[in-house]
Amino acid sequence: MKSWEEIERNPKFVELVQARKSLGWTLSIITLIVYFGFILLIAFDPKLLGAKIGSGVMTLGMPVGLIVIIVTFLLVGIYVRKANATYDELTRQIVEESK
Repeated sequence: MKSWEEIERNPKFVELVQARKSLGWTLSIITLIVYFGFILLIAFDPKLLGAKIGSGVMTLGMPVGLIVIIVTFLLVGIYVRKANATYDELTRQIVEESK
């Protein structure tokens, strides 16, 4: 069994850490932009979100809020897909090499 220091020097481990960090930061920034954009819209133009759409039963804020939720689910799906396709395989290779 290799020590954690040897594992940290493994090029595959370095690649895994960099890839996860890069994707994690990218998706986090997108999430923050979407959420803060929604909050800022609420703060600075609440009448826009309160505007009636369609037959007047629904306001614009409802679909915009739903879009925020859907974007969040999509971002989670992107991360999970990438993790399953790339990160899990790299992790398996690192574990095998560390035995």
